[in-house]
Amino acid sequence: MTMGILHGWGELLAAFAAFFLSHALPSRPALKARVVAVLGRAGYGVAFSLLSTGLLYWLIVATGRAPYVELWPPALWQRWTVNIIMPMVVLLGTFGVAAPNPFAFEGKAAGFDPTRPGIAGVTRQPLFWAMLLWSLAHLLANGDVAHGLMFGAFAALAAAGMKLVEARRARTMGAAEWARLTAHTGLWPLWALFSGRWRPHALPSAKRLGLAVVIWWSLLELHPLLIGPSPLP
Repeated sequence: MTMGILHGWGELLAAFAAFFLSHALPSRPALKARVVAVLGRAGYGVAFSLLSTGLLYWLIVATGRAPYVELWPPALWQRWTVNIIMPMVVLLGTFGVAAPNPFAFEGKAAGFDPTRPGIAGVTRQPLFWAMLLWSLAHLLANGDVAHGLMFGAFAALAAAGMKLVEARRARTMGAAEWARLTAHTGLWPLWALFSGRWRPHALPSAKRLGLAVVIWWSLLELHPLLIGPSPLP
């Protein structure tokens, strides 16, 4: 009886709890400092990344193993939507991580030019937008309760995190500095371009673009092996 519950909703709840509790660590400065003191900053980064990836995979697998309770029927156009949105997700993530962008937690302040903001001209929060689009696209294509809980939670987390980080950065920088640094940026993807506040000054990085293609292709190829169903319509 216990094993039956564990491999049903119980496993999903356990995976949820483990994943989100692990992400409470960075928000606890004292606890994080003790871990960094033991592992070193680089060791902490590697260990946290591996732990997050492993728990995320468990959460995805547990969601797939949970009892199927349909919310809406599957349709071919839903899968096409995912395949159209995922290249955007990969591009946002690839160009956002470690890019000159003092507004996002995944960016860096060094090298940022407010007159040529790069990825921040597309959006100040590329990784949060990548997570939000990934969640909503997969929520649309997986109309059952378990996937609704998982992708809905990630969508809510991305939206809330985006708002929190924006407010924190604005408060830290001060109103005048925030206005100066964000003059040619936007929060909504490509809004700065459409509103005339930003124009690209250079071609995208060939290395990052190549990496995005490799990641996108790897996701297509590995999805049936690691997750289950093929993402292709």
